[in-house]
Amino acid sequence: MRQIHVIDSHTGGEPTRVVVAGGPDLGAGPLRERLERFRAEHDRFRSAVVNEPRGSDAMVGALLCEPNEPGCAAGVIFFNNVGYLGMCGHGTIGLVATLAYMGRMEAGVRRIDTPVGVVTVEYHGAGVTTIGNVASYRLAKGAAVNVPGIGIVTGDIAWGGNWFFMVEGSPVALTLANLEGLTSYTWRIRQALTANGITGAGGAEIDHIELFGPPSSKEVADSRNFVLCPGKAYDRSPCGTGTSAKLACLYADGKLKEGEAWRQESIVGSVFEGRVAVRDGQVMPYVRGEAFVNADAKLMLDELDPFCWGIR
Repeated sequence: MRQIHVIDSHTGGEPTRVVVAGGPDLGAGPLRERLERFRAEHDRFRSAVVNEPRGSDAMVGALLCEPNEPGCAAGVIFFNNVGYLGMCGHGTIGLVATLAYMGRMEAGVRRIDTPVGVVTVEYHGAGVTTIGNVASYRLAKGAAVNVPGIGIVTGDIAWGGNWFFMVEGSPVALTLANLEGLTSYTWRIRQALTANGITGAGGAEIDHIELFGPPSSKEVADSRNFVLCPGKAYDRSPCGTGTSAKLACLYADGKLKEGEAWRQESIVGSVFEGRVAVRDGQVMPYVRGEAFVNADAKLMLDELDPFCWGIR
């Protein structure tokens, strides 16, 4: 019976499961290459960790790795119920809280190696972390897609470590009571993007759909969002990479100054605070949030179990 040591946390309500021991041997080299080995040779391990009966559609997994880039405190590969993520903002905040719990992270600035590049993290203590994310940008402003049964929907196509189609306003109010309607609306947008060949740079799939609306209160945040993740689950947190993409769009529109704070509220009411710095013409987002460790456990993989490798 195989055992996998995991530490679970949540960031603004969104779960992260860090695999700290018992994961697949992916060898050495750049994290993007190890991710491809993970995908090609060990995908059933991904499913076993985050899918039912051990996980859920909302669970994001994080495989703790030795970094390849010099000066990094850790390397990480993120995955979910349907595949892999280049970067995950809430997951990075959860990873830092986990490393602190393990005694491997003290307050201060560190570097984390990911498949899309090195990110910086500043751990403030008590589960609070500021991520210095990868350079983010808007690829297209006001892109239009014809969504069957809905009509023309326009949104910005932006990169924040993952690809987003970002829609300002929604015919469905951004409240938990409307989860079914919000999921249906955003899923149909995603399907329409695919059907019409609308992609990110280099033909990359746009696998996150993000809606924006007014916050619950201007004292709480500047905006509220709903984010549909690749596996059709919604993000309980304000979404770190989605907030990064939003910050890049706000800066491009002249609505956010360098160093100015922007507070993004999630559908469940949790808040990330973001700002941008500009270096060599690139927009570098910084996102601050908090995570809490809520389990330290061993997963058991029994080959006699018909659902050993998860329900897919």
